[in-house]
Amino acid sequence: MMSTRLKSEGLTDLENPSGKRGAVPVTVAFGDGIGPEIMKASLKVLVQAGADIAIEPIDIGERLYLSGNTSGIGPEAWDSLRRTRVFYKAPITTPQGGGYKSLNVTVRKTLGLFANVRPCVAYPPFIATKHPGMDVVIIRENEEDLYAGIEHRQTDEVYQCLKLISRPGCEKIVRYAFEYARAHGRRKVTCFTKDNIMKLTDGLFHRVFDEIAADYPDIESEHWIVDIGAAKLADTPQAFDVIVMPNLYGDVLSDVAAQIAGSVGLAPSANIGQQCAMFEAIHGSAPRRAGQDVANPSGLLLAGVMMLAHIGQPEVARRVHNAWLKTIEDGIHTYDVFKEGLSKQKVGTAAFAEAVIERLDQTPKTLRSVAHGAASKPFAVPQARPTKPAKKELVGIDVFVHATKPVEELARDMQAAANELFALTMITNRGVKVWPDGLPETFCTDHWRCRYLARPGKQFNKAMIVELLKNLTYTGVDFIKTEHLYNFDGEPGFSLGQGQ
Repeated sequence: MMSTRLKSEGLTDLENPSGKRGAVPVTVAFGDGIGPEIMKASLKVLVQAGADIAIEPIDIGERLYLSGNTSGIGPEAWDSLRRTRVFYKAPITTPQGGGYKSLNVTVRKTLGLFANVRPCVAYPPFIATKHPGMDVVIIRENEEDLYAGIEHRQTDEVYQCLKLISRPGCEKIVRYAFEYARAHGRRKVTCFTKDNIMKLTDGLFHRVFDEIAADYPDIESEHWIVDIGAAKLADTPQAFDVIVMPNLYGDVLSDVAAQIAGSVGLAPSANIGQQCAMFEAIHGSAPRRAGQDVANPSGLLLAGVMMLAHIGQPEVARRVHNAWLKTIEDGIHTYDVFKEGLSKQKVGTAAFAEAVIERLDQTPKTLRSVAHGAASKPFAVPQARPTKPAKKELVGIDVFVHATKPVEELARDMQAAANELFALTMITNRGVKVWPDGLPETFCTDHWRCRYLARPGKQFNKAMIVELLKNLTYTGVDFIKTEHLYNFDGEPGFSLGQGQ
């Protein structure tokens, strides 16, 4: 199968290009849309530069999706990935519509690739940019947050997506950001969260950031609320060096940062875990550009540079990166970054790769050359420390209800299910307190959160939850979900209602 796929791409000479038994095995996915073109171009450059790799092609993505595999990846691909532990992946196409899971998210989470590293660099005056001094690395948590993908439809009007943030997840990504900064001579690490609103989830991320920052006194640390931080990043990216963020913010803002630096098409990414690593461009498969030999292979090629440094071939990485910089500096550009007055020659995918090959062992004159072996130091992938168990005390329950009746009528039904041990204390709608003492201006949907807490002097227990749900059933209440309310070491492990 390997030889068949390489033959179909015209790359049979690359199955083990070095011919050495010690060549590093690399799992390669040619992807969908423009993927095969830019992967073919990138591999040719890497091999010509002396990359000592043994390519193992796999089939993933659209073809597997459409054959009925809703994950887009099969057992043979997993076998290869677990064997090589290095994945070089072109963009894939996820079919539109329900029933298909993101392959990128699946691979990252299944293989524990918790750290997404995205350098966003400007290349003035050769690539148009409003931020000539921009050189920012965004390090994004890669496994949790809203990308846990746990969603439910709960009522006629309301859908839910669970945001999961764990202490181990925060510790690993924050420590990785500081270790990366130290290894690459970076001066500052900035954290973006929205903990003024999401005080528990984003609050945990911020708190862990502050705890870990204390272990790195040689590196400046700071925290920004994500909205004003994003505005500052778009306006003055020179104010930042390394930025660490939860998953969703990092996904969005790394694309923004890449685009304002010059083009998303130039940006690579690495996905790092304890056991495996994946390297890819940050852009998509662009199916409408497929087969036209116009796509820019730069993002995937630079991801290959990151891969070579990761597998211990920094000298080859240096050769490729400097040759790419020289090509950009010489004004040889693909259509997406070609600008009259800046660029000198518009080329296609294959021609751009050939131009890079022609410049191997050359260095740029204006752009800063790179030296991967000297510019960074290896560091161990961080692991989370064991979490000390807290004293956990059950104090109540939130019952989520599907109802269209007025809140006062709903409150009477919910109060009827209480007893001398626990009481209804609050009803919210979309997080806003609407009972008691709600305001008539508050817009309400058919989805309600009803909070029960133990009465003063009483202790809540799970038998009371069973009793409550039985009473609600007899009352005819359509309860759709429950959340236990706990104190941890005496601190509430749940949020107040807005307006409470």
